[in-house]
Amino acid sequence: MSLQKVVWLVIGLISFLYLLNPTFGFLELIPDNIPIIGNLDEGAAAILFVAALREFGIDLSGAFTGRSGNNKKIEPTQKEIKPHKDDKKSDGNEG
Repeated sequence: MSLQKVVWLVIGLISFLYLLNPTFGFLELIPDNIPIIGNLDEGAAAILFVAALREFGIDLSGAFTGRSGNNKKIEPTQKEIKPHKDDKKSDGNEG
């Protein structure tokens, strides 16, 4: 495993452990009771955790954007049924 992978693994583990303990205050960089900025540390930990998962091939960006993370086009399972040329009426009237 390369040094970069080890660093991302450590960042991912620390951020995951930090997110598991948001209200106990065991390890709190910014106290949650400070208005507006109190939850910034949890937000940063979540961003780092998602980035670490992406480094290991797990892309969760589709969960936040509503799109697939790999940007592959999903083909429909059924093909469009086209009418046979003998089924068409020659005059164009449906009566």
